[in-house]
Amino acid sequence: MNISFDGQVVVVTGAAGNLGRAYALEAARRGARVVANDLGADFSGRGRSGEAIDRVVDEIRAAGGRAIASYHSVAEREGGEAIFQTAIDAYGRVDALINNAGNMRVWDFEDTDPADIESLLSIHVLGAFHVTRPIYSHMKDRGYGRILFTGSGAMLGNATQTGYGASKGAIAGLMNALAVEGERYGVLCNAILPAAETRMANAMKPENFADIGARVASFAAELQPENCAAMALYLVSRECRSTHAMYSAVGNRFARIFIGANEGWLADRGVVPTVEDIAAHFDAISAERLHAIPSSMSDEYRIISAQIADRATLTRGA
Repeated sequence: MNISFDGQVVVVTGAAGNLGRAYALEAARRGARVVANDLGADFSGRGRSGEAIDRVVDEIRAAGGRAIASYHSVAEREGGEAIFQTAIDAYGRVDALINNAGNMRVWDFEDTDPADIESLLSIHVLGAFHVTRPIYSHMKDRGYGRILFTGSGAMLGNATQTGYGASKGAIAGLMNALAVEGERYGVLCNAILPAAETRMANAMKPENFADIGARVASFAAELQPENCAAMALYLVSRECRSTHAMYSAVGNRFARIFIGANEGWLADRGVVPTVEDIAAHFDAISAERLHAIPSSMSDEYRIISAQIADRATLTRGA
């Protein structure tokens, strides 16, 4: 299989940084016309400069590819619309969007300022929303599109990253909901949870990540942005049929990450459970035996209805 982006237009936000640059370069190398967006801020989201994104565009063009720069802020509605308009003015369409722009604030929870949380939510969550909204509408009208959101292993829990983890968790919710809406229109949405040697990763407090550092020592050489680019580009390719899923890309290991529900405990119908009932059955409620992976809220309710029906069948049989 040869994955090609010939004739396609790919928008990459945060394209001046390590991961975004790798995505933009690989998309262009495979024939895409690239809209490379970056505000030029530092890893915390402060400052502004067009030099870094200009270098990425120059690098693509020097290799024979096609690219145009966008200097707009994803954190503003006008910025998201301007990124979309830049693509339309230059290339007339958008086939794929990689929401990669982000920032990092690393603080112990009690030392985190509300301004830090607001900055993280503004760039990660609102940024993804502002850029995706006009592009999704365009894709919906055309009946085709691929949208990739960027999550993080921090959403699973990581010291000093409460704000960052909360932002990435919100992005997972955004992706899950939009995937359900978009599938009927040919717009597929997924999320990547990448890990690579980047300026953001290097900004984390070393004393809080000693255990992580020890664990990644065996595959530190594989923590390259280019490794993550392989997964990112596949997920926005024509060949990819996945939607409504999250994929981890850590070193040379790629895996789906999902939210699942165990079989749990089903209380008797017509009886309001007490706190003591919950305590008595908490082991069953908390068991790590995976029973199902709900594809939506509706699907979770379908699963519960099926459990109730099964209970009723067993009761009649008895």
